[in-house]
Amino acid sequence: MQISSNPRSTRELAREGKFNTQTGGMNPGYAQANLVILPVDYAFDFLLFCERNPKPCPLIEVVESGLFEPVESARGADLRSDLPSYRIYRHGVLDGEVDNISKYWRDDLVSFLIGCSFTFEAALERSGINVRHNDEGTIVPMFFTNLQTKPAGKFFGPMIVTMRPIHRDKVVRAVQVTSRFPSVHGAPIHIGDPSRLGIVDVNNPDFGDPVEIKEDEIPVFWACGVTPQAVAMSSKPPFMITHSPGHMFVTDIKDESLSVI
Repeated sequence: MQISSNPRSTRELAREGKFNTQTGGMNPGYAQANLVILPVDYAFDFLLFCERNPKPCPLIEVVESGLFEPVESARGADLRSDLPSYRIYRHGVLDGEVDNISKYWRDDLVSFLIGCSFTFEAALERSGINVRHNDEGTIVPMFFTNLQTKPAGKFFGPMIVTMRPIHRDKVVRAVQVTSRFPSVHGAPIHIGDPSRLGIVDVNNPDFGDPVEIKEDEIPVFWACGVTPQAVAMSSKPPFMITHSPGHMFVTDIKDESLSVI
């Protein structure tokens, strides 16, 4: 299916059930976001968790309880239907994957949009840095790590990272480019040896798809907005909705508006 370069059209296709694939490389120039939805009784603790963990959980917008239109990032959008795929967690256990959460919606739910590293990929490509998973039409590889997030209230757990192989001559440039985007994870948290992050097999991701790391490339790791799903598995809130990894909410925010330099 041909997807429009207009984020609104992409969201409408998802709302109509006509688009349920991953969003990496789509709508270049526009920010994408991770989604977390929690009961209001858990919202303050999660907000505090995001404040204490800005690398994996940089907040783009918080939508108050009972509402589902993110007016700051995509006026007219509906967070219940405008993502291609969602996950339902109950007490930390994945209970289902659906393309619409309207039947799960409750008036006590608060929605959090969290910056996504897909946003800075267009800037990487403009700088001549290849993003392999986009070339291959696959989902960026994601891994559990041995890095623990800073606990907040009921929430705790390990950090998730994304990995992109970068040509060794362009690693410094990749750091420079992504450091301009702190609200979508910013600079890498680790470069090189995956075992330093507790990753046993870099060719076997915990989420997403594997990508080849060529001889002249170095694995580079960024904090990832799938971290709240790992946190859900650890802290076991009774009910939590997220995006499916790689299936993001495409906003109307221009990526360059998130650049700090």
